Amino acid sequence: MSIFGSMKTAVSGMNAQANRLSTVSDNIANVNTTGYKAVSTSFSSLVLPSSGGNYNSGGVQTSVRQAVSDQGDISYTTSTTDLAISGDGFFIVQGADGTPVLTRAGDFTKDDEGNLVNAAGFGLMGYSYDSGAPAVVVNGFDGLVPVNVNQEGLTAIASTSGVFKGNLNSNANVAPVAPATLPSDNGATGTPTTDTKKFSMVAYDTLGNKVMYDFYFTKTSVTTPPPATGTASTWEVAIFRNADAATGGTTSFPYSTTTPTGGTVAETTLEFDSTGKITNSTGTVTISDPVTGLDIDMDLTGFTQLGAEFAGTGTPNGQAASPVKDVTIDGDGIVYAKYEDGSTKPLYRIPLANVASPDKLTLMSGNVYSANGQSGVTVTGFPQTNGLGTIKSGALEGSNVDLAGELTEMIESQRSYTANSKVFQTGSDIMDVLVNLKR
Repeated sequence: MSIFGSMKTAVSGMNAQANRLSTVSDNIANVNTTGYKAVSTSFSSLVLPSSGGNYNSGGVQTSVRQAVSDQGDISYTTSTTDLAISGDGFFIVQGADGTPVLTRAGDFTKDDEGNLVNAAGFGLMGYSYDSGAPAVVVNGFDGLVPVNVNQEGLTAIASTSGVFKGNLNSNANVAPVAPATLPSDNGATGTPTTDTKKFSMVAYDTLGNKVMYDFYFTKTSVTTPPPATGTASTWEVAIFRNADAATGGTTSFPYSTTTPTGGTVAETTLEFDSTGKITNSTGTVTISDPVTGLDIDMDLTGFTQLGAEFAGTGTPNGQAASPVKDVTIDGDGIVYAKYEDGSTKPLYRIPLANVASPDKLTLMSGNVYSANGQSGVTVTGFPQTNGLGTIKSGALEGSNVDLAGELTEMIESQRSYTANSKVFQTGSDIMDVLVNLKR
């Protein structure tokens, strides 16, 4: 029985080396496959019980290990839709059956419908900005849609909100009591004081036309609360349509009185405490434009009143009518449409997914993986959060196969297979001797 056992052990060794050679051939075949993770063969002994001084040879069994958690080299390309992950995480993609799976292969290109698909035909998934900034679903793939970058034609978005912030000089003089000197009076003698500060901001109507608004800030009162460590002030804010400004004179006043408020499209006051911070709740104002029909909610709470020069900047939403020139993707996974006028608009946000044990994921055709009981549950998040990596646009992650190491493995496997075959041949020769004894 020990002779037969040694022959079976040799067969076990040859099968094990054949498995090893299979993983080597897979690695060499995929040495240039984007995002491919090398596999290797691990050996463990199989021992059979022995008794009565007779040794029963066992054998060897193999298991395949994936190096999924090992980062491949990143190389840069000329395509902005080529994506690589630097760090942990996987892209979430789906195949023709609609089942979400994981991959590191980010060689995405547009298909005939504008969806981003990789070389294996799996489509990239992301969260849409159609309903505002998306929120990630951490324990599932709900809410994910195919990322489509086929943006054609002109797009115009009306302004609905904006932020205006800056500094109002605390050393500015209080305007005279006479109301005709205030910008909001808009009368024939309504010229602003020398300490009134004017800022302008561009917004967009429903057709994408630019609409400019003039903001006038005028200090109207000063108080010194106890203890006298500073002064609290009140500023008037008056907003006009720039298109209604007077022409041919030295100032924009008087503005035309076509609006119901006698020229202004919005008025409010800002109150500052002795530290220069806004104290009241009237730091917001709504521009109601009777000509364009726009209602723009402006946030002015970012203004301060400090002993420095006047400064201001406005950032309304909305977009002029402009064609899409390009699509860009940043490190946070946000897909932007870049328009011809230089403006950008977020379209999607690409999430990443990860598991507790990536090396235990189930490998599937197309260089994709699915979670199982050994890998742990899938957790989804945005790039650069919760330990997830960064997305690099215009780059690809290569395979982590060491070609020199694989060739060495192939030689070792060949030699070991040959040695096991010699053991089998020797056992066969011994059996021939035993059979010949009867002759």
